[in-house]
Amino acid sequence: FEKTASLGGLTIQLCYYRGFMEFSASGWLTNTADLHRRMTAVKCLGGHTQIGKVLRHAIEETRQNKVNALVFVGDCMEEEVDQLCQLAGELGIQNVPVFLFQEGHDAVAERTFKQIARLTNGAYCPFDAGSAQQLRDLLSAVAVYAAGGRRALENFSKSRGEGVKLLTRQIVND
Repeated sequence: FEKTASLGGLTIQLCYYRGFMEFSASGWLTNTADLHRRMTAVKCLGGHTQIGKVLRHAIEETRQNKVNALVFVGDCMEEEVDQLCQLAGELGIQNVPVFLFQEGHDAVAERTFKQIARLTNGAYCPFDAGSAQQLRDLLSAVAVYAAGGRRALENFSKSRGEGVKLLTRQIVND
């Protein structure tokens, strides 16, 4: 929210899945305190990934009101790749770029996440589980892009680390 204030602000919807078939989407949030409160209330439970539900939700949301970007942070993928790519293609047609940030080194997830990014004109970036600052910078970059577009992202990335520059190159050079 802080990085986008000069660009007109940002509205975020927090979605998560966990456990057995549980999926939740908050209302649209416009300030840091509300987002922080929602995020810290989420508790992890074991279960299979439900990335398809996230993508379907984004498709439905953008049919109602334009969604400028979708951010997904995850470590693995246990779903049918072709189904996820079909949904990603629908988001691509609706001009909703998906930014996927992967913790760890699951090769199947990496290949799938890269395909989703390519189909939506988004970006894929891995991050180190020990680097909260790296993830914070990547999320800030997407927020700047969602609020201000490519030029704002290019300006933002000039003073950031290699992860943000990698993300920027994927968006600017599509």
